[in-house]
Parts: sequence; C-alpha cells; structure tokens
Amino acid sequence: MSESSSGSEPKNGGGGPVELQACGCTPKAPEANGCGCEVEALVVKTKTIVDACGCEVEVPDPAAPVQRLYEVREIQLAAASGVLLAAGLLLSLLDVSTAPRVLVVLALTVGGLTFIPQSVRALFRGRLSVGTLMTIAAIGAVLLGEVAEAATLAFLFSISEAMESYAMTRTRQGLRALMDLVPDRATVRRGGVEQTVDPAELVVGDVLVVKAGERIATDGTIRTGRSALDLSAITGESVPAERGPGDAVYAAAINGSGVLEVDVTARAGENSLARVVRIVEEAQERKGSSQRLADRIARPLVPGVLVVALLIAVIGSLVSGDPSEWINRALVVLVAASPCAFAIAVPVTVVSAIGAATRSGVLIKGGAALEALASVRAVALDKTGTLTRNQPRVIDTLTAAGTTREDVLAVAAALEARSDHPLAAAILTAGPADPAPAGDVEAVAGHGLTGTIAGTEARLGKPGYIDAGPLAGDVQRLQEQGATVVLVERDGQLIGAVAVRDELRPEAVEAVELLRGVGVRQVAMLTGDNTATATGLAGQAGVDQVHAELLPEDKVTVVERMQLEHPVAMVGDGINDAPALASARVGIAMGAMGSDVAIEAADVALMGHDLRALPDSVAHARRSGRIMRQNLAFSGGLLVALVPLAGTGVLGLAAVVAIHEVAELVVIANGVRAARRGAFGHPDATTAVDPGPRATRAQPA
Repeated sequence: MSESSSGSEPKNGGGGPVELQACGCTPKAPEANGCGCEVEALVVKTKTIVDACGCEVEVPDPAAPVQRLYEVREIQLAAASGVLLAAGLLLSLLDVSTAPRVLVVLALTVGGLTFIPQSVRALFRGRLSVGTLMTIAAIGAVLLGEVAEAATLAFLFSISEAMESYAMTRTRQGLRALMDLVPDRATVRRGGVEQTVDPAELVVGDVLVVKAGERIATDGTIRTGRSALDLSAITGESVPAERGPGDAVYAAAINGSGVLEVDVTARAGENSLARVVRIVEEAQERKGSSQRLADRIARPLVPGVLVVALLIAVIGSLVSGDPSEWINRALVVLVAASPCAFAIAVPVTVVSAIGAATRSGVLIKGGAALEALASVRAVALDKTGTLTRNQPRVIDTLTAAGTTREDVLAVAAALEARSDHPLAAAILTAGPADPAPAGDVEAVAGHGLTGTIAGTEARLGKPGYIDAGPLAGDVQRLQEQGATVVLVERDGQLIGAVAVRDELRPEAVEAVELLRGVGVRQVAMLTGDNTATATGLAGQAGVDQVHAELLPEDKVTVVERMQLEHPVAMVGDGINDAPALASARVGIAMGAMGSDVAIEAADVALMGHDLRALPDSVAHARRSGRIMRQNLAFSGGLLVALVPLAGTGVLGLAAVVAIHEVAELVVIANGVRAARRGAFGHPDATTAVDPGPRATRAQPA
C-alpha cells in the first residue's frame, strides 16, 4: 500500500481523494466558489488502495496532520493587510512623507493576493463576480492615485475570503476526528494464529477477533459470538443492539461484553465509515461552489460597468478630440463603480448577526451559513439526543397479581446491579436506593439475565424469553408507544414488567410549533431507531414525517429527497448525522457536548440543549437576511446612480470618493442592527451552555 500526501493542494491534480464513477476513477473538474475563485477542496493526507472494481482510489488517512488555523493563507494575508493599512493611515496623520504610502501599497498588495489572482484566472474562464469588480475598481483607483482607497477595498474583501478559509479548515479537522474512530490496530486470525495488524491491511475474508470494549475496525458479518453493540456512531440507536451470528456489523461500532469473531466484508477504504467521510467531503464541495447573493447581483453589474467605461472613453474621445479628458473620466467611472459599500454590505451584517448569535449560544459559521439558515423551509430532526434527552428512564412498571411495583423494581435492580447496560442505569435509578446485587448472575446472550435473590431463582428478559402471560396486552401497548419492555420473573412466576424509554425533551413540542410559526412548512424525524419507537415519539412531538431504521447514507437520501421541495435544515448531534448535516442546505449540530464530527460538518452549532434555540435562530437569520438585502440594494443602487453622474462629468473624483465614504457609514450603521438579540425569544434556550445528559454518552475513543 502506497501513501501520498495531498497537503493543501486542490483536489483536482493535488493527489487528493477522487470520486468513483462506475468502475473508473475520474477526478472531478476544477471547482470555483461563488466569487469565481478557485477554492481548496476538503483534503486530508490519503492512502492509495485498490477498490472492488480494481481501481486505485485514495482514502483519508487518520495519521495525516491537520492544518492549524493560523497556518491558513487567507487568514494570514487578511491580518497582515489590516495591520499594514492601519499603520499607513496612522503615519499619514503624523505627517510622515514616504512611509505611509509604502505601507498602503503593501497593504493593497497583500490583501489583493486573496482574490485578485483568482479573479483574473476566473475572468479568463468567463466568470464574473464581486471579486472581478473589486479587482477592476482597485486598478482604477490606483491609476487615479487613490491608493489608500484601493488598499481599503482589498483589506475588506480579504476578510470575507479569510472567513471562508476558516470554515474550510474547521471542516477538515472534523474529517480527521471522524477517521480517528478507526482503531489503530486490529486482531485478526490467519492460519489459526492471532496477530495484530494495521486495519488498512485487512482484506475481505479475514477473521477479526473483537474483544469486549473494542471498536470494530471495518465492516463484517459475525461468525461466532453474541454481544450488545454500541452502534451510535453509525446508526444513532439510543441503546446498544443485540447482535449474533449472521448479523452485519459496521466499522467504529463498540463491542459490549462478549467476544466476537467477524468475517471481514469490506476493506478499510471501502467500509461504512470511509463512505461517511466521502459523503461529507463531496457535500461540502457542492456547497462551496454555490453562488452567494452578492455575487448574483454582481454578475450583470461587472460587464455593464466595463462596457459603460469603455464607451465613455471611446465615444467621448472621438466626439471631443481630447482622449485624455475622456479616458480620465472613464477611470472616474470605474472608481464610482468601486463596490466599497457593496463589499462591506454583507460582511458587516454577517459579523453583527454572528456576534449576536454567539452571545446567545448559537455558532454560525460565516455568511453562507447565515444566508442558508434564512432560506430554510423544511427541518429534518435527528431523534436521539436532539428531540430526546438521550437518557432512557423507566416510564411504567406493570405488576402481576399479588405483587407490587416496589417488588418488581427491587428484583430487576438486583439483577441489573452490576450491569453497564443503559437500560440497567434506568432501572437502578427507578429502583431502591442501594439494591443488594443478586448472586450467580449470568447473561443469557440476546435474551436477558438470570440469578438468585435470597436463595430464590430470578430472571429478567425480553418478551419471548419470558412469557408475558396476562401482561401481554399492556406490553404490546407500551412497545407501540416506543418503549423497551423487560419482563421480571421470580421463583418461576411472572411478577411484572418494566418499560424504559428515551423521553422527548420537555420543550420539543413547543419548538416544533415555533418552527411552523417562523415559516417552516415541513418537520421530519430521521433516526436509526426502530419504527415503533420513532413513530411513538414523533406523534408526541407533532412531527409531520417519520423516517426510521436509517443508516448515514439513508439519511442523506431522505434529506436530498426533501430538498427537491424545500431548502432543508438537518439537525443532529452524532457522528452518524454528519453526512446528512453536510448534504442539507444548512446543517445544525445540537449541543456543546455533541460529536465533534457533527459540529465540524455542520454550518450552525446550538451550544445549549433547548430546542427553542432552533426557531429563534431561524428568525434571527431571516431578520439578518433582510438587513443584508437592504444593504445590497442601497449600495448597488448607489453604484448605478454614481456611474452616469461620473460619466457625464457631474461628479468629479473627490465627490465620488466622498459619497463612497458616506455610503460606507450608512451601510455599517444599518448592518450593526443585526447585532440586536431581540429575535431570540427564549433567553434560557440559548444562553446556557449546559453539558446536559449527553455528557454521559460514549464519546469517540
């Protein structure tokens, strides 16, 4: 197996991951973002493997170093440009002669490196955008001697480029965290001898030996053994699932107490976890190439300005016979079309809106995420840990004739006293304070527990292992309500049953109603849990649609299908939600203690655990979007008005520059209105960063 390091090169041609097309391995065409600029694809160091089609493909390597934030080129350039510009302006106030001009020229050069080269290349490919207009205006300002104006323009636009690069770097860190779920070593039996190997060396047909508490290195089928597997990283199931011979298991699943022998069915680069990485990466790339609102407005504006300036220079020169005057006037037109206010119309609003959201416990990753959140008309909610507490509890205790609720819970607690199963924790919480552990406790794989209490035999297990008898009707009713039911038997007699369920968050119903109040037309639940549990909880929450028993790929399919009708926000908190978060119009990670991968794959992170922050955030984004459009309309309209006035000589260079400065102040004043926090109607829902019950959830190793 060979290795290649893609470093920070673009995906096409840089040795990064490629997209499989049928049985061929064809790299994607070069991508550009909404500014017409080439963007760095989401890449990590890769390993080359041979897939099932016999093609060499590159997959993420968890040993790859991740680029640090301060190493991102755009962030370095924006910071340097700002420092140079500030120093130059300060020295100009002190009446220093040469140094201010040198510093301003350097600020222009450094800031321009973030967008001018890409804009020029994009122009040759026929792409026009804000970046193109910025470049033309900067050149025009320099030709007229307004170097400080050009430097200010370059600095302002470099900030937006730095923000985009920041979000890209954070996403790459999330992909690295995802691949860290694969264990460093795996135990495999070959030729009757157990040996430890790198998971990348596993081949289809190998026999994995997975001990208690270990993560499974790749996908496979259980050959021997039975155990409860924590599948939360893959399916999002709220409690461990019993698996035995013939059942499929997935990479990153955590084995319970049994020892499993697993027949490998997929190599490391082709397993479910690697597919999740590719889905996240490709979805983020699609989102990176989407056009921003400012760029859609700038597309017709750029050629219009160029044509007008050219016509003024040519026609005026021919008619008057004085080319110098009309060429100078054409340059003034270019400066008049300089999008100074237009350039900051979006950033100032975005910074204000994001700052207000952050103070309220909502992290929004840049302007694109803010715009996407404002456009949402459908919401897909993960169940476990998002709609629910992820804290199973006893919701009912059934009793047979002659027994009490306390008797049933005491026997169940005695049997579960030394178990680490989530259901055991719920039963122990509901039972007596300090239950005496039962003696001779044994686990009956896939069924339940047996033991002795004060010399009397006792059993606890699922329906079928123990006959529900007269409680059958109530057991079925509770199961239909989404509960997991265990029956309790003492001395060969059924004494009762205990129902455990992961309950809805107390504010879930109100949050769903508030979503409809802010214009969300469709609310759906997506979960890896069974249909009965999901349907019962969805009915309680007032959710429109239920999609249950889903793998990560299935969630992506559902989200993409929903997006055919409305822009979708996907809300989740687990690793299994990451592909859907990345594929949705906007991904929203729930809770500060949620999966790092989910938070990095998402566009928005709700740091608290109150779902009412979700509709509040949508309302805030929509208000900010209105302010953004107001700024764009004002600044764009100003450009349209200034161009003819400058072209006809009504306004000279000094007047044009003065009007631009006043317009910038107006845009800034309007943009800072987005910092108002009035849109957040539930301060308690957003300000408290409470680790909540998910702090007890098993985190990635």
